[in-house]
Amino acid sequence: MSNIAIIGGSGLSKLPGLEIINKIDMDTPWGKPSAPITVTKFHGIEVLFLPRHGNPHTIPPHKVNYRANLWALHENNISEIIAVNAVGGITETMTPCRIVIPDQLIDYTHSRPDSFHEENLSEVKHIDFTQPYSDSLRQQLIDAAAISELDIVSTGTYAVTQGPRLETTAEVIRLEKDGNDIVGMTSMPEASLARELEIDYACCGLVVNWAAGKSDEIITMEIIENNLREGMGQIQTLISTFIKNKE
Repeated sequence: MSNIAIIGGSGLSKLPGLEIINKIDMDTPWGKPSAPITVTKFHGIEVLFLPRHGNPHTIPPHKVNYRANLWALHENNISEIIAVNAVGGITETMTPCRIVIPDQLIDYTHSRPDSFHEENLSEVKHIDFTQPYSDSLRQQLIDAAAISELDIVSTGTYAVTQGPRLETTAEVIRLEKDGNDIVGMTSMPEASLARELEIDYACCGLVVNWAAGKSDEIITMEIIENNLREGMGQIQTLISTFIKNKE
């Protein structure tokens, strides 16, 4: 079984040359994952894909069963997860259709079940979360981008908000003052749950819109979806090169 998993949209399981081998429908102690796990083979390497928002895309970010998703991948012996996240750009370099590999995050979410260690404990569990994303896995993505000649941003701080609504202009001003570069809704508790399970985890953020107040445009789903389609080709190139480098 593969030790690499990709969490993201269904478009990622359509890489040219990728062969779908199987689908795993499973239960976990925390319920069912967002969708069956797709087992694929790409350049001789098995890669597991899990659509975070279900297939079709029907689960809002605050309702994703993050514990079930991460546990299911853990049960399939995954040791590395690349999470693809659609985000809004806050600082000037975070332009639409740009790929960002953040190295830090600030969690603004609430009421999301965010730990496997809550009940029937023999001792209280803590994790070191100084660096929320795996440095080694981030570097592999950065190296893959360089090989593919993709113009990415290799550092940044991800503001994780509750959703499903987008932010107000005042909230984005606050987020920028807090030191955030991008804003999205799905990196937490995904990142911390992966750390609890000792799985290397890195985020591949695709900027799909300017955050509120950063552009004269009103943010619409049409803008987001157009930028997502345009940027997905770059994401596919990056992921393809990342996997090929595992050969």
